[in-house]
Amino acid sequence: MIKAVAVDMDGTFLNSQNDYDRPRFERIFSHMQEKGIRFIVASGNQYYQLKSFFPENADQMTFISENGALTFKDQELVQEQHFAPELVDKIIDFLTDESNDLEFIACGIKSSYVLKSASEQFKQFARIYNYELAELASFAERPTDPIVKFALDVAVEKTNQIADHLNETFAGEITAVTSGHGSIDIIIPGVTKGRAIEALLAEWGIEPNELAAFGDANNDREMLALTEHSYAMKESSPEVLATAKKQAPSNNDSGVLQVLEELLQ
Repeated sequence: MIKAVAVDMDGTFLNSQNDYDRPRFERIFSHMQEKGIRFIVASGNQYYQLKSFFPENADQMTFISENGALTFKDQELVQEQHFAPELVDKIIDFLTDESNDLEFIACGIKSSYVLKSASEQFKQFARIYNYELAELASFAERPTDPIVKFALDVAVEKTNQIADHLNETFAGEITAVTSGHGSIDIIIPGVTKGRAIEALLAEWGIEPNELAAFGDANNDREMLALTEHSYAMKESSPEVLATAKKQAPSNNDSGVLQVLEELLQ
């Protein structure tokens, strides 16, 4: 019996219009509430952006944001992990070095941060995923807000090359993961969606195989590996398709909702 559901958002729960079938989900969510099934949103995105998709139900959901660094229940922060300030400075120096010249978002707990000098295209990208976003003249002026993740948007064909270079340069200090479409997240080693979900399941007394999990990108692999009820979306990466036990229809066909309706019958 399924007692918890965990969904990634981009490319999984959301369609290509960055939305979902809201009336259909309301019916499903109401049914889940009646059965006592927990609903977990697990994403690399900012908490404030994630909860905006569920204005009616956010207080009845659990949110794992920033790829597992932050967990919110009842709209309160209950778990957080962040980079040491010295390492934050080291990463920023590397990313801003002329030989790399990579635009990035430094993701904090209260807000995310981007340079005022960043390209308008990059700022538009940052605003999509970060509802709380501050522009800084210099990262040396950033507030004392713990940094939990760095987010990069690079040329798709260079994604793996850049991620590998980051992992080699900061071996053991960071993990660079790709999340599709040219996005790279720099996260704390061992901090994943899967690890955060494991902690929640233990707290709730739910076995891993009582979880249904849905994802499409490589930063979803740890949570998909937790359970036999793991679903890769139709357009998932090859690694995700190999990790998940089952396949769901396309996110553009409400694949997650289709599977949930079947599971709830």
